[in-house]
Amino acid sequence: MLAALCAAGIDATGFDIRDPSHYGENGNRITRDVAALPADTKVLITVVRDIAQTEALLFDEQALLGHLPALTHLVVSSTLSPRYVTALQDRIPCPLIDAPMSGAAIAAQEARLSFMLGGSDQDIRYLMPLFRAMGAHFHHMGDTGAGMAAKVLNNLLAATNTATTRLVLDWADAAGIDEHKLLNLIHTSSGQNWLASGFDTIEFARDGFANDNTIGILKKDVESALDAAPDHADTSLPETVIRHIRALKPRGS
Repeated sequence: MLAALCAAGIDATGFDIRDPSHYGENGNRITRDVAALPADTKVLITVVRDIAQTEALLFDEQALLGHLPALTHLVVSSTLSPRYVTALQDRIPCPLIDAPMSGAAIAAQEARLSFMLGGSDQDIRYLMPLFRAMGAHFHHMGDTGAGMAAKVLNNLLAATNTATTRLVLDWADAAGIDEHKLLNLIHTSSGQNWLASGFDTIEFARDGFANDNTIGILKKDVESALDAAPDHADTSLPETVIRHIRALKPRGS
């Protein structure tokens, strides 16, 4: 995402607590030093794993909000509980725009992410040059929190497809059906879904569950959807999806 912003001519600096060398040639655009971030930064885009890391980044260990006095907009692109994001607006000194994205690493690398946006029309218009630099599809879902609510619902569906596609492939192995042939069939048939259609390019498609990988993030996202479930909703299906996601083992190529 940072590389896409810079490629579009936008003056952007990255921040991460990890060594910048982790990012290869993009590392020279990234700092680990909060004090090295430009003091005149206007827009902060956060893309961290969960609520705990968001709290650390904004208020606690890194406390970026206290180091960026010129900030005019906070853009939250992590996938978090919609309830948390809505409450977060009251704790920050500038407008908050929720802008979670979809498409996995391959879409970020190719600057064709899909953004689900929550915030005022005025703020979304102001930030659209940034979103256009990083993405190809933009869905303004409503006021602050609406983008996040839409994203966790989308990811509930994605997690369901992930669990079911992996189950189908395991059962196909047992039936002696070639994986590539079956994936081609699914892509052109009623079972078509994003994971199956992109199985050879989505970086986590074959992963097993681990708390620190993308499959683990899918579990977290379903939990975020459950946090926003309507009162008295039947949550048995999402809970079953979580159980199956947790049980995923790595799948060989």
